[in-house]
Amino acid sequence: MPEFGSLHSELRKNARQVRLGEDVPALLVVPEAREVPAPLLLWMHGRTAHKELDSGRFLRLLRRGIASCSLDLPGHGERFDETLHEPAAVLPVVEQMVQELAGVLAELVEIEGIDPARIAIGGISAGGMASLIRCCTDHPFAAICVEATTGNLAYRASSILADPARVARLDPIHHLQDWRPVPLLALHNLLDEWVDVDGQRFFIDALRERYPDPNLIDFHVYQRPTGAPHEHSGFGQFSGDAKDRQVSFLARHLGVDS
Repeated sequence: MPEFGSLHSELRKNARQVRLGEDVPALLVVPEAREVPAPLLLWMHGRTAHKELDSGRFLRLLRRGIASCSLDLPGHGERFDETLHEPAAVLPVVEQMVQELAGVLAELVEIEGIDPARIAIGGISAGGMASLIRCCTDHPFAAICVEATTGNLAYRASSILADPARVARLDPIHHLQDWRPVPLLALHNLLDEWVDVDGQRFFIDALRERYPDPNLIDFHVYQRPTGAPHEHSGFGQFSGDAKDRQVSFLARHLGVDS
């Protein structure tokens, strides 16, 4: 895990490490004080990663005037527990993270310089699962952006099917009755070896049926090999494109000036 001091100097100048809610470690990046408080992306990494990973994402957001808050998942980063890095631990980790989000958000909206009416949520892989599960209940988020994840947990996912009761309790595709049609960006890799793209496609199709304007959902699938490990998160040679898509999406839907 990189030290805070190893972050890009521009990012480090505007970042701080905090604990939110029930002692959840977070990397908080807020643009310098301005007349209008900044929108914010609440972001969650994937399994085996940590909140400082992919700091280039947070730097891009900062330069666009968007704050970010990256959380360590349970058992990851500052609260490291190797047993929670195993594939079989994905859903317990995700479920705990979903439960912790209420406390995190309650403190986050009180932080100076952040606009509580313009908060987006998102994540990669396990972090994306937590985002989609959270948005199946009443929530305040103005936008959602996820990568290399699924809202169809049971689809070709043998690593989590050992706990069918938890799958049934959490699986977003079966709990869409309270889903609000907020803007959604979902990025995926056609060749993803860990999260099957078809399962996510079925979820996206189910969502579009509930949206008065289906164009609020942007589902982009990279069609060629990316070079990412297991063709999963990060998108390899398309990493920059994925981040640019996210920043443009958030700027558009969170009302950031051009």
